[in-house]
Amino acid sequence: MQSIIRTIRDGSGFDILLLGFALVYLVTFSAFPIIYNIVMSLQTVDMFTIASFSRPFVGLQNYYNILSQPIASLVFWNTVKFVVLSIVFQLSIGFGLALFFNQDFPGATYLRGLFLAGWIMPALVVGAIWKWLLAGDFGVINHILMSLGITEGRIFWLSDPDIALYAVIIANVWLGIPFNMILLSVGLASIPRDVYEAAELDGAGPFERFRSITLPLMRAQLGAVISLGIIFTLQQFDLIAALTQGGPADSSNVAQYWSWQLSFQTYEISLGSAVSVMMILFVIVVAAIYVRSTRHEHSY
Repeated sequence: MQSIIRTIRDGSGFDILLLGFALVYLVTFSAFPIIYNIVMSLQTVDMFTIASFSRPFVGLQNYYNILSQPIASLVFWNTVKFVVLSIVFQLSIGFGLALFFNQDFPGATYLRGLFLAGWIMPALVVGAIWKWLLAGDFGVINHILMSLGITEGRIFWLSDPDIALYAVIIANVWLGIPFNMILLSVGLASIPRDVYEAAELDGAGPFERFRSITLPLMRAQLGAVISLGIIFTLQQFDLIAALTQGGPADSSNVAQYWSWQLSFQTYEISLGSAVSVMMILFVIVVAAIYVRSTRHEHSY
């Protein structure tokens, strides 16, 4: 112990000190909450037992109770649609913008920076803006659609059970496009220009160059963007809270918001913990698939 302290005082062990602080931070704010959450999902925890460390152990009963609830299938499919549609449109639009800003034209850097303004705003602020835009009575989007003759009457985006989830998806897509664009722009910038020039001299058209050069060389970046997009979308809570609160009639309710409702509205904390643990397991699977795919690519 004295030798370690002496090493730190000499300055040569400063990296050990920083590593120790990082380890304490990870254990305190990441590992312990996750482990504690897993433990609560195996116990009976409610507003009467939350302050006690002696709680009934029920094993996997909470998971069975969650999966047997009538709302579970609706929340599951809402979560799948929320994640899949968000990722598809965020990735496709973000990739298109990255390809556009990868061209040489005046002001490209400044315009790309403007797109980041939406991404750096808090999700609650973005939700408030989109709640105003999507308002049924005085919303800007309804006004534009009616002015152009696209719709004859108002669309109640946030109060119609058939539309509410898609309204949240639209807002989430808008929020995630800049993140996808920036990450993919970095990948595009790493592709040598002479590769495209050689392919163009060989007679390859724009689509052929995109299919044969851009997509194969961007495979790692695309995998990273998809994996991070899934994780960030599953963490998206503020936007749903600001727009629909999971309604109407749970039509826009997704797993992360349902977990909060169970824990802090109905005080079925152990059930909320079980939902969050299932989400954690899904995120781990996604991360493992991505890591395995990148290792497979590097092995060649």
